[in-house]
Amino acid sequence: MATEKKDGFEEMGLEGSAFEALERDFQEVLQDLVGDKSLERFRVEYEKLHRALKKSHESEKRLIKKCRELNQEIVANAAKVQTALKLSQEDQNTIASLKKEIEKAWKMVDASHEKEQRAKETIQQLKLEITNLSRLVEQGAGLTLGQENTVNELSKHKEELTAERDNLTQQLVTARNEIVELQERCRVLGSEKQGHEADADALRTQIGKSKAELEREQRKRERLEREIREIKGQLEKRTEESRSKQEAIAKAHEDLARLEARLRESEAQVQKAHKENDALTQRTQKLQQELEECISTNTQLLAENSQRDAELKVKEDEISRARAAANKEAKLKEQMVKKVKDVEQRRTEVESARDVLRGEVTRLEREMEAQKRQMDTDRKAIEDMGREKDLLQNNLRKTQTATQKQADLVKIQENTKKNLEAEINGYKTEAQRQRKSIYALEKEREKYGQQASDATAKYLEALEEVKIRQMTIMDLQKTIQEGEQKLKQQQNLYEAVRSDRNLYSKNLIEAQDEIDEMKRKFKIMNHQIEQLKEEITAKDNALVKEHFEHKKVDRELDSLKNELNELKSKVRDGEETIAGQASEINKLNHIITEADTERTSMKKEYDQVINERDILGTQLIRRNDELALLYEKIKIQQSTLNKGEVQYRERLEDMRMLRLKIGDLKRKLHMLKQQTSNFDVLRNEVYHLQRELLSERTKVKALSEELENPMNVHRWRKLEGSDPSQLEMIQKIQTLQKRLIAKTEEVVEKDLLIQEKEKLYVELKNILARQPGPEVAEQLSIYQSNLRDKTRQMKAMASELNMYQAQVNEYKFEIERITRELQDVKRRF
Repeated sequence: MATEKKDGFEEMGLEGSAFEALERDFQEVLQDLVGDKSLERFRVEYEKLHRALKKSHESEKRLIKKCRELNQEIVANAAKVQTALKLSQEDQNTIASLKKEIEKAWKMVDASHEKEQRAKETIQQLKLEITNLSRLVEQGAGLTLGQENTVNELSKHKEELTAERDNLTQQLVTARNEIVELQERCRVLGSEKQGHEADADALRTQIGKSKAELEREQRKRERLEREIREIKGQLEKRTEESRSKQEAIAKAHEDLARLEARLRESEAQVQKAHKENDALTQRTQKLQQELEECISTNTQLLAENSQRDAELKVKEDEISRARAAANKEAKLKEQMVKKVKDVEQRRTEVESARDVLRGEVTRLEREMEAQKRQMDTDRKAIEDMGREKDLLQNNLRKTQTATQKQADLVKIQENTKKNLEAEINGYKTEAQRQRKSIYALEKEREKYGQQASDATAKYLEALEEVKIRQMTIMDLQKTIQEGEQKLKQQQNLYEAVRSDRNLYSKNLIEAQDEIDEMKRKFKIMNHQIEQLKEEITAKDNALVKEHFEHKKVDRELDSLKNELNELKSKVRDGEETIAGQASEINKLNHIITEADTERTSMKKEYDQVINERDILGTQLIRRNDELALLYEKIKIQQSTLNKGEVQYRERLEDMRMLRLKIGDLKRKLHMLKQQTSNFDVLRNEVYHLQRELLSERTKVKALSEELENPMNVHRWRKLEGSDPSQLEMIQKIQTLQKRLIAKTEEVVEKDLLIQEKEKLYVELKNILARQPGPEVAEQLSIYQSNLRDKTRQMKAMASELNMYQAQVNEYKFEIERITRELQDVKRRF
């Protein structure tokens, strides 16, 4: 394509052979005219005409050379257009992917009235610009054909800008909706975070209380172990004493054989009830040792042992007295039978009440055990939720800052993309116009052939191209102004978002006040729980009292047994109690080992939490460093953009001045073209006049020779008649010479104008060379890579946000379940 155009440019000018032929003809004519003083003036004029032709030929060569350079520039611009198209296609792909991600990440909601009003103001401004453009189109209706084409192109460009405005308005609405959605989500997450913090504080207080209770229970357990060891020593002493007393009791057995036979049946029943009572006592002691009532049970056992020791001493005294009171046994037997019946009746009533109370105690113990386990699980869940809450807060802050930065980068990239698209459209139109101009130049070549006016026509076409470029530059300037207006609108939107953020911060403070109120209510609920616990302890004390009463009944039965000399059964009972206490000691040791294992596991969990906290701290420091680097890069890019904007404004001012100069030159060139439209006719006429002039000169030469050498002897005679045709020809030659002189002067002036226009063309070429080139494409590729990185980061952050939202939902469900269970426990107590 470029070679064909080059060949076309070479064919547009005069061929070398034709110009050489004209040069030879000129030399021949000059040789003919040399030595003829009468034709000296004509020779000078002819030389001037030849010099003008030579200058026009040289200017024609220069214009052909310029056309070649323009062709090379067109090829280079076409390559730039192709690269810019590829870059714009990549930008569109990235923008499409970003839009898809944004549509997946957030849902659309209705925009507020204030933002709609801003959009309407933007539309109103664009409408005013459209009316201004239409008014300019109407004013330019009486202009030239090239200007009408320019106006039509401007109207098409206006329609394209209107469509682009609609698209940008839609994108603006979507961006605002996304901002509102993100703010709403941030508000919800903030409220949820505050709720979790309140729950975490409450659970921390409960955990502290549970830890204090655990320490208190450990101290009680150690004290019980010491008491159990002391009780073992006392039991060993008592067994020794019982052995020594058994010998004395053996004698009493012989005296009380009759009473033993009579009361054997009651003894069997009493022994059976005593065994059942011991079994139930062991069960209650086992359950009480697993829960908080183990202390009261052990203290009761100590009291009972001391009471039994006292009772043993009393019974020994009674046995000694029974030997002396054997004669009263008949009366006592009847009284004892009545007592046994009353005691059995009371025992049955007490046992029924005791069973009911034991069932209630076991139920309460199970519930308390379940509450303990639930408190442990809640404590662990609260610690996990606290860690997750901190992670969510950090990630939320990072996501907010990253989304704000990404939104700013996207806006910058969109502005640069729009500018590049506008430049690409300008290059496309420029290329089409240049093709049209080349086609027009080829037509002019065929029309004018080897004439000097071809160069003038090509220069005119070059000026048309410059005008078209100026129009495209004006269009680009308008698009830049629109971009600046859009940037102002985006800044206004940013101010609105900042005001919304302040409003949301106020809402956050109010929510924190509500959280304080909820904490106060939670303290009140804890106080109520403490009251319920006190009521439970009061009931436990009542139960202990009833248990003591039951023990009193048992002691009465034991007194009856002592009275009936059942010391052997007491010894067996003592051995059984020793075995039971040994089993209790084993159980307490097992509980201690379990508590130690639990303490080690809790210590391991605590160490693990500390390690996780340190890891999260290091990650936070790294993220802060990355954010600082990103802020530094953004500042550098902003400074480069500001410098480019200043340079671009300077170029626009230079282009405006050049447009004015080119318009003036174009008007002058059009006038000159109209004046030189009949140049061919004049040249033909000059050629014929030159031939006539030569013939007349030959005649004058012949006449002058005849005057010098007269052949007519009668020349002094006057002859009638005249030669009017010769006079008319002389007058015509004079007029043609005047016209030729005027035309040569006009050609000289036009040469001067052409030289000035060449200077302007060189300046315009230098200005166009300073326009953006491959450097902008490289910078755009850098921006695209940054945009891809930020897009990946946004995707990762969005996935993390979704994960954290799922965790928050799970924690919400868990908190609701815990609150329901707490309400159930409150209703039970």
